[in-house]
Amino acid sequence: MNPADLQQLIDVTYILAAIGFILAIKWLGSPVTAKRGVLIGEIASAVAVVATLFNPEVDQYKWIIITLIIGAGVGFPLGLVKMTAVPQRTALSHAFGALSAALIGIAEYYVSAPHVPKFQMAEIGLEVIIGSLTFTGSLIAAGKLQEILPQRPITYKGQNIVSLAVLAAALGLMIALVIHPDFTYLFPIMIGVALLFGIMLVTPIGGADMPTVISLLNSYAGFSAALLGFVLSNKVLIVAGALDGASGFILSVIMCKAMNRSFTNVLFGAFGQVQASTAGTKEERAVKSASPEDAAGILAAANKVVIVPGYGMAVAQAQHKVRELYDILTKKGIDVRFGIHPVAGRMPGHMNVLLAEADIPYERLMEMDEINGDLPQTDVALVIGANDVTNPAARSDQSSPIFGMPIIDVDKARTVMVIKRSMAAGFAGIDNPLYYLDNTMMLFGDAKKFVSDIVRELSGGGH
Repeated sequence: MNPADLQQLIDVTYILAAIGFILAIKWLGSPVTAKRGVLIGEIASAVAVVATLFNPEVDQYKWIIITLIIGAGVGFPLGLVKMTAVPQRTALSHAFGALSAALIGIAEYYVSAPHVPKFQMAEIGLEVIIGSLTFTGSLIAAGKLQEILPQRPITYKGQNIVSLAVLAAALGLMIALVIHPDFTYLFPIMIGVALLFGIMLVTPIGGADMPTVISLLNSYAGFSAALLGFVLSNKVLIVAGALDGASGFILSVIMCKAMNRSFTNVLFGAFGQVQASTAGTKEERAVKSASPEDAAGILAAANKVVIVPGYGMAVAQAQHKVRELYDILTKKGIDVRFGIHPVAGRMPGHMNVLLAEADIPYERLMEMDEINGDLPQTDVALVIGANDVTNPAARSDQSSPIFGMPIIDVDKARTVMVIKRSMAAGFAGIDNPLYYLDNTMMLFGDAKKFVSDIVRELSGGGH
């Protein structure tokens, strides 16, 4: 096949791969079609990679094969992590993707330096800066999610000014390289400054904002790949990166809207610091607690039950026991549904993934807006490991840092039962008035064990 025909065939293959990427994003938007979306995305990626290998410019297959083996060796065990570790694994995947894009951009610079055209230098500079800051930012996010690093925001006076100055310095170095591409000594300095900014960007962000941070880092990684596509003149990389970046950015906007907060507040608000105003009063207020036997009796007498899962369910790996609870209540003729908050857990769709893993019917999973209208007519709202997303202070306390954030209105149910290990504050670092309401009962203990005990009581095996 002559080079012209081969290039046409590669371009057609790239178009097919791009269509696959678009369909993947569309299908991933629904739990019903998510598996199909993952499959078409994998096929499209494989098709694009194979087509690229036939590019006449690719002539070092030995190194490609070696790196594929190394990458598969690292990626395979990462794909076998527990469901609770998926958020940090996702952060690591963003880090590796951004690092690969940055390294290729760095290689492209040194291949042409010091005679780099100005426009290409701008492309390389932006791509390397975004890739570098995404790499370190994603590593910090993974460390927070794995609890290797503190989950609370780490802040200091004048922090935002310092962080923005560091970003400005990285961009300033890039502009200097565009004007004087022969100043090659500035390039590694620019990389170092961008890596530093990535650390400074995520370190002051608290655990409560990790779902938004994860989607935002995904967006950055996508835009970095798109810029790399311009550097390499690779059409499919431009399309795939742009789709990834745009979808991640849109998801971040949706999640900020779900929290009634802006990007600037998420990135620079240091949300999640422990509030001193509530720290001294938590122990002075009485709560009502209940045993698994009590909880089982209340659930058995209900007609409508709404279960609201949170990260505590993920930590306890309680989703399969929750499925057993759903099955036994349903068999008793009780209407059971699940209320899912957009930012529950530590990554977008975290609760949906866990419940889907336990084969809970998709039609039973309700978004926050859908379920809130029914909660006043609900007999029991069972909260499993959720905290800030059920905090009524978001509606009533203007001094609260989460004031205005849409929540699941579990307090409007006739009875609220909260499974929680202790009275410790959630990621937002504030107390939850829900726990002290007259219609609330606290079920202290590990979520998996407590739900298992409830199931045993409902099955008649508790005596």
